[in-house]
Amino acid sequence: MWIPLLAFLTAGLVSLQKCQRGPGPLLGVACLLAAATPGWCQRPENRCVISNSGTCTKCLAVGPECGWCAQEDFMVEAKQKGRCDIVLHLIKRGCRSDFIESPEADVTVSGNEVNIQVTPGEVSIQLRPDSEASFMLKVHPLEKYPVDLYYLVDVSASMHKNIEKLRSVGLDLSQKMENISLDLRLGFGSYVDKTVSPYISIHPGRIHNQCSDYDLDCMPPHGYIHVLSLTDKIAEFQSAVKNQKISGNIDTPEGGFDAMLQATVCQNDIGWRKEAKRLLLMMTDQTSHLALDSKLAGIVIPNDGNCHLKDNVYIKATSMEHPSLGQLSEKLIDNNINVIFAVQGIQFHWYKDLLPLLPGTMARQIESQATNLSDLVVEAYEKLLSEVKIQVDNPIQDINVKVTAICPDGSRKMGLEGCKNVKSTTEVLFNISIAMKGCGTTEGRKYVVLKPLGFNESTRVNINKRCACRCEDTMDHKRICIDKPSQDAETSNCKGNICSFNDEFSLEQCKMQKSHPFCSGQGDCVDGKCVCHTTRLGTIYGKYCEKDDFSCPYHFGNLCAGNGECEVGKCKCFGGWEGDRCQCSLSLQKHCMNSNGQICSGRGTCVCGKCKCTDPSTFGHLCEFCPTCRASCSEKWNCVPCPRTNLSRITLDQCKTTCAYRMHYNEQPSECDSDDPSHFRIFFIIFIVTFLIGLLNVLIIRQIILQWNNNKIKSSADYRVSSTKKDKMFLPTVCTKTVTYRRDKPEEININISKLQVNETFKCNS
Repeated sequence: MWIPLLAFLTAGLVSLQKCQRGPGPLLGVACLLAAATPGWCQRPENRCVISNSGTCTKCLAVGPECGWCAQEDFMVEAKQKGRCDIVLHLIKRGCRSDFIESPEADVTVSGNEVNIQVTPGEVSIQLRPDSEASFMLKVHPLEKYPVDLYYLVDVSASMHKNIEKLRSVGLDLSQKMENISLDLRLGFGSYVDKTVSPYISIHPGRIHNQCSDYDLDCMPPHGYIHVLSLTDKIAEFQSAVKNQKISGNIDTPEGGFDAMLQATVCQNDIGWRKEAKRLLLMMTDQTSHLALDSKLAGIVIPNDGNCHLKDNVYIKATSMEHPSLGQLSEKLIDNNINVIFAVQGIQFHWYKDLLPLLPGTMARQIESQATNLSDLVVEAYEKLLSEVKIQVDNPIQDINVKVTAICPDGSRKMGLEGCKNVKSTTEVLFNISIAMKGCGTTEGRKYVVLKPLGFNESTRVNINKRCACRCEDTMDHKRICIDKPSQDAETSNCKGNICSFNDEFSLEQCKMQKSHPFCSGQGDCVDGKCVCHTTRLGTIYGKYCEKDDFSCPYHFGNLCAGNGECEVGKCKCFGGWEGDRCQCSLSLQKHCMNSNGQICSGRGTCVCGKCKCTDPSTFGHLCEFCPTCRASCSEKWNCVPCPRTNLSRITLDQCKTTCAYRMHYNEQPSECDSDDPSHFRIFFIIFIVTFLIGLLNVLIIRQIILQWNNNKIKSSADYRVSSTKKDKMFLPTVCTKTVTYRRDKPEEININISKLQVNETFKCNS
């Protein structure tokens, strides 16, 4: 009974001794109880060592805990070099710390602070693959911002009552904004739609006055007119609105987004101030046209997002498309503009559904005749001030930016959700974590921009990728960035069980071909094996360093279209692919084959499913047309070898394909009939003989038909001569009688025919 227990405790103590680390006695008890379960308390796997990285660059890419020992005499006596390991392990194994390549993630905050609301203004971060760095960003809203409010009004006929109400809004709004802002400026602009059919009527009687059918005096339709720049003189605003006339169009949607983009990007014309909160209020009662709607009018040029005002009139309305929502969102964020959609009627919900696609915007429903317009602006502005959100601009591949808002109420919000109900002068913190997945194909210094929505300040984050080692920058110490092959990998000369090792190896073993340079000119020959160079452009690999992942052409961002390998600067395609970029499937050759099974009619080559004619005089989808081609086959292929026996398969295929359109080729090589003059004479004789035989057949058939017709006529005459008495009942002649009558007395016409008796013959009366 005690012997098994003693054995169990002994095994537990042994397992306890194997535990390298742990949280005190608890782990020891766990190991003791788990003695019968192997592997519970074993040391965790070291992915740095397991990776068996042969270069410093590959070692750094394994993980942020890995380091590379660049010390030349490190582990000289060991068979396994093991230069890639955890940094602490390298130091314990004798590598000096100043020779260890292991860049750490580092954050440096710029000391030249010019921002007041968003700090820090600039941050520099150093990252290596699979590493992450964090810093805190502070947003400090100011109290009583200067406010720039630009009214963008739909002046179609249905909005005339709202425009009348807008005249009294200026003074009322300025009084209500005194408690929020000490400096308010107002501006005004109008829009209708693109001035082309089918958006407006192009009838000569209505093109300048779309309201002529209603006996109203309307101004001509327009895409966008900037009426009044931002001003603090309320009287000027009221005067501009008072002089505004209504206009009209045909279709229901308006060109609001076209006008909104121009009011956003035309900074100098509108008069947007850098230090002010920028509000753009769009007042309408209808939906707006979106991108691609312009194709109804034949307008296909995409909107370039630039300002096109001339004399305060948008001049590209009839030549450029409406902007897309993504383009509009980008311009609003870049120019720090918040939008308020003031919508009357049922179309309010249409704009409300667009808010997630347009950050920093909100929608409010205006009452009849815009009676609540002033309160609507104040309410929307206060809501905008109470929300603090971060937008990430200029994203970089392989760089992941994580934003966590730490709100004043203690809650945490992820992503673009941000904080709401933030009081003025209350500071909002954001934890910014930036992680690097890999080096990708780009190197050097890059940056991203963290921009709080509606603020005119932002934070620039410079990112420096550390994908290469410092030892690679110096040619004298380049060898310590590469782990040399171990002695076990060296070639040996063995006879039976006796082996002798040689220190000298032929350099010819490092050549792919005798005419090629050593290691393809991209590596060093070490003990008869190629050790490829390291470069920041990409990776060089292969037995002879003949392959890489950067020097060959790309197709849609993929090296050799992902269907081949890069070898000596050219794409070597995998099976089933062709082309200089391996971008074409061999299955596309079926599109180059004519009805006779020839590729490009024997006059060209098939390139990615399309025929490329080799003769300039040849044309057609399958190179089937050749007006200048001579009748002889000798221009395309010499048919002299065809009658010979024991031809190679290649020669036989050429005889079948290249000359098939000029020469009939049978399986027997002796039946190769070239198009020489003797064959044309034989063909001509056969044609003449066939024609004469056919003509003779026609004449014989014609004579037979004529003879048959004559016999038929003769038999009909004999039949009439031998008629019986019964046939005499039929009249052999026809009696005619002329009847005259007068047109003035048609009633005097009488025709009397007496009735014949039995066996009486009809007789004509004179």
